Amino acid sequence: MNKSVKSILMIVGIVLLCYGIYNMIIPETKISIGDLDLVEAQDNTNAYITIGLGLVALLISFLAGKKV
Repeated sequence: MNKSVKSILMIVGIVLLCYGIYNMIIPETKISIGDLDLVEAQDNTNAYITIGLGLVALLISFLAGKKV
């Protein structure tokens, strides 16, 4: 595989991994009006998918140059 393609895959993998972790760490949405607190439960499905895609891109970039 071309060296530039491997570099692009590595950069994309790192960015996706960081973005997925950032989405998971963001605190839950909380709205408080006086004594009433409205809390929206955080759904991390998109964060897990983004982290998985980042890991796959990193794995492909690392293993692409090795011949079996």
